[in-house]
Amino acid sequence: MGNEPVVNAEFFISKLSDAKVTFERALDCKHTEFDDLYPYMLEHPQFFWYKRYVAWSQLLTIAELCEELGIDWRAEFSPQQVGYVKQRVMSAKVLDFWFEKNDSKEHAQR
Repeated sequence: MGNEPVVNAEFFISKLSDAKVTFERALDCKHTEFDDLYPYMLEHPQFFWYKRYVAWSQLLTIAELCEELGIDWRAEFSPQQVGYVKQRVMSAKVLDFWFEKNDSKEHAQR
């Protein structure tokens, strides 16, 4: 009874939010921490696909941890984005329609 770990939901939601921003920056081909790890790869076109894949994997991992711990991660996403995360596959649909409106003010500021 007293051996159960205390889960800090705010910590996981913060990490989830960071992962979402990183994924969105990767979608927009903007700088992320990943660029700093592999600066020599920037000149290779496949780098951007790999960067997106890594960011997507991180986002899915944190969302899955939140799910297993009973933390509501869905509030950080639009209903459409929740569907993509639940499907787990980073398809062309995710890449093309993650931002419901690519011309939105929020999208332009990221």
